[in-house]
Amino acid sequence: MQGIEEVGCERQIDFNIRETGISEMQDVVMRHLPRFYRSAYRQLGNAADAEDAVQDAMLAAYKHLDQFRGQAQMSTWLTAIVTNCARMHLRKRPRQSHVSLDEPHGEDQKYYLSECLAHSGPSPEQEYRNSELRIRLLQSVAQLSPALRRAFQLRDLEGRSVKEAAQALGVAEGTVKAQLSRARAKVIRLMRRALG
Repeated sequence: MQGIEEVGCERQIDFNIRETGISEMQDVVMRHLPRFYRSAYRQLGNAADAEDAVQDAMLAAYKHLDQFRGQAQMSTWLTAIVTNCARMHLRKRPRQSHVSLDEPHGEDQKYYLSECLAHSGPSPEQEYRNSELRIRLLQSVAQLSPALRRAFQLRDLEGRSVKEAAQALGVAEGTVKAQLSRARAKVIRLMRRALG
């Protein structure tokens, strides 16, 4: 009979230790949860994955609370579990494949991948030509009368609407349209002359 009572006492002691451990774990989690998230985020680089790793870690810690020996602080023990869970998430991610830029690519295998990745913007020659054209355009605009120049600048260079240009100049919209038409015709003549 006494053996049965001792077994009951041991169960009671284990239950009390477990209750104390859960309470301590809850306190530590409440204080250190942001640090656990930061630790997981540093490893995973993704907020959603970091949250999953921390949740998995807390569940694992709860399930294995009886393995906590008290040789270190509980926060240290939980941090180690978070780190391990984050590493497990990294291992589950698909591996990235690496492709050589010098391998033939496409159906005919005539092209290299590096040729497909060429810069889609203007070439240096095109940039130089555009720069020269802009300089010539500004020189041509400078030769316009002040009224025509201002209408051209507001509408074509600054991109304002006819209504906005008319308000800025203090004239009717029809006047802006007429000035703009004359300015464009003169700029075209001047540009043709300048470009020979």
